[in-house]
Amino acid sequence: MTANNYAREKLAEIRRNNLYRALKRISLINKTKIQVDGKQAINFCSNDYLGLSQNPRVLYEAKRKLNQVSQCSSRLVSGNSLDIEMLENKLAKHRETETALVYSTGYMANLGVLSALADKDSIIYSDELNHSSIIDGCRLSGAAVSIFRHNNPSSLGKLIESDGKSKRKIIITEGIFSMNGNIAKLSDICLLAKNANALIILDDAHGDFIFGRPKNHSGTADLLRVSRLIDVHVSSLSKAIGCFGGYIATSHSIRELLINKSRQLIYTSALPSHICRATLAAISVASKGNLQKKLLTNIHYFVDALGKLGFLVGESSTQIIPIITGDERTTVKISESLLKMGVFIQAIRYPTVSRGCAQLRISLTAEHDRGELDFTLSCLEKTGKKYRLI
Repeated sequence: MTANNYAREKLAEIRRNNLYRALKRISLINKTKIQVDGKQAINFCSNDYLGLSQNPRVLYEAKRKLNQVSQCSSRLVSGNSLDIEMLENKLAKHRETETALVYSTGYMANLGVLSALADKDSIIYSDELNHSSIIDGCRLSGAAVSIFRHNNPSSLGKLIESDGKSKRKIIITEGIFSMNGNIAKLSDICLLAKNANALIILDDAHGDFIFGRPKNHSGTADLLRVSRLIDVHVSSLSKAIGCFGGYIATSHSIRELLINKSRQLIYTSALPSHICRATLAAISVASKGNLQKKLLTNIHYFVDALGKLGFLVGESSTQIIPIITGDERTTVKISESLLKMGVFIQAIRYPTVSRGCAQLRISLTAEHDRGELDFTLSCLEKTGKKYRLI
């Protein structure tokens, strides 16, 4: 079979299962509106939760430092700039950890941490709904992997108990789950980790800079007052901060190990200086706390309204709101209908979620105003009734 014939067969199979995906052409209109394949719509697909990707101060800092597009080198060769070090110092202070380490993306940060800290003599306990970057990191590490039921400390405890003491134990979970929007039961997980002498890695890409104490909004662990019990914090700079890249915050010794062992850091180009300066500006703007208040107001209003309409939104109390639909084909049709009305909400299907568990994933931002939310609710009500979701 030729490569083209193989590709055609696989694509036909994907289409039969209603899982075919195509890239949409997107262009920016303003903070909350975009053109999607030529159609203007309110954007509910962005992870720019605080609207900082278009903040004037952030853009100014990026342009001011743009005297070189990229260092064109890995950090260990000739790409370790002062700007990266300044950003890492700021991130460590933000997380209240000894140090931090910047990666090119949050995906690379998860791969880098897991493949460096785990090996064949380790066992990783991973939530069944963890992000693909965590799943891939577990595979790369060579460790044994044990999957516990979603956000279920009891399931995790039973697995730990059944495995005994033969291997070094690592527990990894998301803080806010990227598709369901629910918050991890970190207090119980941390207690289990302490009793089992297990290392805890927390991927808090969707909670960082949004939740936590007003002092610094350092994420889900801070919200639940367990930050000091987390061994490695992993996060993204392309969500609430609206920039690009990923990072880990941890101890000096773990950082040094990653610099010497993490292939995802060693063999890739450094984060450009203008991105670092933009990120520093974004952190400064986010630290004021007013954007988080606006976002939380939108969350409470929208989740409450969806519930009153009769939509199933799971356990979400965050800016990520899933509308559970189930059938893949129907979910695509609903998404297409909403776009025609001027609302852009993507259909999320397997393998991002389990088969038969398709959903519409809504991402709220601080920039959505009440008129946009009400218009979207009216569109959702119409399509919900049409497709018998409510």
